[in-house]
Amino acid sequence: MNIPYEKAFDLLAQVKAWWTTRIIDIRPGVIRIKGRPIETLIGNVGYAQMVWLMLRDDEPTPAQLALLEAALVAAVDHGPQAPSISIARMSVTCGVPLNAAMASAINVLDGVHGGAGEQCLQLYKDALAKAATQPLEQALDAALAEFTAAHGKMIPGFGHRFHPVDPRSVRLLALVDDAQRHGVVAGRHAEVGRLIERTLERRTGKQLPMNIDGATAVIYGELGFEPALARGLFILSRSVGILAHAWEQKQQGGRIKGPLPPALGYTYAGKH
Repeated sequence: MNIPYEKAFDLLAQVKAWWTTRIIDIRPGVIRIKGRPIETLIGNVGYAQMVWLMLRDDEPTPAQLALLEAALVAAVDHGPQAPSISIARMSVTCGVPLNAAMASAINVLDGVHGGAGEQCLQLYKDALAKAATQPLEQALDAALAEFTAAHGKMIPGFGHRFHPVDPRSVRLLALVDDAQRHGVVAGRHAEVGRLIERTLERRTGKQLPMNIDGATAVIYGELGFEPALARGLFILSRSVGILAHAWEQKQQGGRIKGPLPPALGYTYAGKH
C-alpha cells in the first residue's frame, strides 16, 4: 500500500501524539524523569522522594518527605485478617505467581476496603472549603450532613474494629503537630480531623478516634495531595505488606487454603 509522503508524515505525527506525557522522556541512551537524568536520581533519591517526583511538579523539602514517608510506612500491613492480605495468601495456595497474588489483593482495595483515606480527605477538603465563608464548626456540620446524606452514617477514617486507639494514628498526628510547630504544614487538616473526633463523640456518646485512614488523610492533605491520590498512595504502601505475605505463604506452602479451616465450616441458610 503506497501512502503519499504528506499523509505518512501526518500519520506519524498522530502516532507520536497518541500518548502525551510530562513524566518521562526516553530516547536511545537517555531516560529522564521530569527532566532529571535517571542516573542522577539512582543512589541520590529515596523512594518517598521518587513517589513525590512522579506525582508532583513541585520540589519537596526534607521535612515534607519525612511526613510522606511516615504515612507510607504506617499503612504497610495490618495482618492476614485484612481481606487484601488474606486474598494474597489464598491466591498463592491456589498456585498463582506473586504478581497474580498481588494483583488479586490490590483489586479489592476499592471504596470499602482501601478507599477510606480518599473519602476522608475529601471530607476534610469539603469542610475547609466551606470554612472559607463560615466558622469551621458550622462548615464541618454542613460537610458531615452532606456526606452522610450521600454515603450513610459511617464516617471513614474514625473508629477501628480492633484498636480502641490506633497506635499508628497517635504517632502520625504527633509528627504532624511537630511539623506544624516548625512551619512545615499549616495544620488545618489535622484541626478538622480532631474536630470530627469531638463531633462524633458528642453525637454518639462514644469515642471514635482517628484511625490510620484518617491520619494518613491528614498528612496527604497537609502535603497538598488530591483525595484520589490518597487511595493510590495507600495502595503503594499496602502493596509492601501484600508482597511480604504472599512471599511468606509461598515459603510456608499449603494448597487451596480457604478463608477458614475446613473443620469450622460455615452457615447454610437454604432449604433443608
